[in-house]
Amino acid sequence: MPIASIRRLLFSPSLMAGALLGAASLLGACSGGKSAFTQTGQGSYYADKFEGRKTASGTRYRANKLTAAHNTLPFGTVIRVTNQRTHRSVKVKVTDRGPHAKGRIVDLSRKAARRIGMVDSGVAPVQLKVVKKKR
Repeated sequence: MPIASIRRLLFSPSLMAGALLGAASLLGACSGGKSAFTQTGQGSYYADKFEGRKTASGTRYRANKLTAAHNTLPFGTVIRVTNQRTHRSVKVKVTDRGPHAKGRIVDLSRKAARRIGMVDSGVAPVQLKVVKKKR
């Protein structure tokens, strides 16, 4: 393919508009604007055997703290987790990676799970929303 054809293709108005639109939406998502990160799926909580063990962030897991494990959010990010059955929510800090069970999006500490009424069921449909990003 001749270079002139490649230039026309790469710098076409429709391609440039698409690139600008994509960059604008990415910047909007990263800027902390009104389009905060949200995620819906199944949540669970840590088993008692993890008490005192080191988390991926280097802190120790404590069942009586308001913490969570998430696969991609930065450590230190504060998220609001809402149990979609009870409509109760809790703010937690991401301190670990996980959950490592298929289909789960968050693992909560026992205290956080108790606050949203998830201890008896063990697993519940939840919605996550980033409240404060790690700076």
